[in-house]
Amino acid sequence: MEPVKVENITVAYHRKPVLQDISFTVPEGKLIGIIGPNGAGKSTLIKAILGLIPKASGEVSIYGKSYSKQRKLVGYVPQRGSVDWDFPTNALDVVLMGRYGHIGWFKRPGKKDVQFALSCLEKVGMKDYADRQISQLSGGQQQRVFLARALAQDATVYFMDEPFVGVDAATEKAIISLLNELKNQGKTVLVVHHDLQTVKEYFDEVLLLNMRMIAIGPTDEVFTIENLQKTYGGRLAFLDQGNAMIGQN
Repeated sequence: MEPVKVENITVAYHRKPVLQDISFTVPEGKLIGIIGPNGAGKSTLIKAILGLIPKASGEVSIYGKSYSKQRKLVGYVPQRGSVDWDFPTNALDVVLMGRYGHIGWFKRPGKKDVQFALSCLEKVGMKDYADRQISQLSGGQQQRVFLARALAQDATVYFMDEPFVGVDAATEKAIISLLNELKNQGKTVLVVHHDLQTVKEYFDEVLLLNMRMIAIGPTDEVFTIENLQKTYGGRLAFLDQGNAMIGQN
């Protein structure tokens, strides 16, 4: 059974379509990049799948059931820019939020939950910052904490919205290492990504999107000059598929 199945999703803002008739399924245990130009609807697609914004039409299933019935199986890392980092809380408390799907919103985390959260922070190299206010962390450190929160959800399917944006090289390396670890555990990870030069290196499969779905499938088959031109149009500055050097205007 497919980890994610999307059928005929359409999303409109003020009656103007942002996503039109999107349908796809993704295989289990893969890293999947969601690729497309600014304004293509990449973040909107994830939010529609997770029920964070209304759909004009369409259905979503997670392992054959509605998302509302499978919330515990799904982890989500939003764009860092969408988070209020001045909220008065520390790194450990942010990660513990990822446990509420398992313990319930009205129960306090137990010792096992705290230990699990600390182990998630340790995996992203942030255990020493557990008591640090999130507003005092750097951009890369904040992103690591949000990844730890997703790990704390102990999910089967992960959606990550541009996790590499605004992070340093060391954090990017740590993130892709973590994503590969999740994949090796049989998890399925969908990642909104903007750096075309790293797509072939990072992802097993890609979904090319520009309001409509252009293509989806194994990276070697789908990430082609022809499909990129359909996706980006005149925004592509140069293409050198042999060296995987692909730039944008």
